[in-house]
Amino acid sequence: MSDPQMKVVIVTPEIPYNTGAIGRTCVALGLELILIKPLGFSLDEKAVRRSGTTYWQHVQLTEYDDWKSFLDDRKPAREALHFFEEHGAKSFYEPDYQEDAYLIFGCESKGLPDEILNGMQDRTFNLPMRNPVVRSLNLANTATAVIYQAMRTQLGG
Repeated sequence: MSDPQMKVVIVTPEIPYNTGAIGRTCVALGLELILIKPLGFSLDEKAVRRSGTTYWQHVQLTEYDDWKSFLDDRKPAREALHFFEEHGAKSFYEPDYQEDAYLIFGCESKGLPDEILNGMQDRTFNLPMRNPVVRSLNLANTATAVIYQAMRTQLGG
């Protein structure tokens, strides 16, 4: 398999089942999964492997100690960064996702830290929800919806 272009980034994930499920989606689509520490669990936990089932061993996984280390190593172009937040400025349907896009998600309880989002309002997106009683969606569900929307043109849909 060639090196994946689009990448999924989770900043300080807390729930192993979500990370395992997102990892499984990454394997299915040939995407790299990048985790920014600290993690709220050990990657050796059964819960991660159970959610990723037998696919976890195939996840192209990269870990960084913090956001700055990620930026210093990857040096992503600003226009390649797509942040997903409950109160994002635009719908996730709006951008034209580049082949080398970074799809960035925060932890389950707090989302992305302000220090990461500062100055990135125009790069922050939300998933529309029709019923106001739902405050947010599960991280794994959100990531999967975003990944498929971002890859829509690449997948021929």
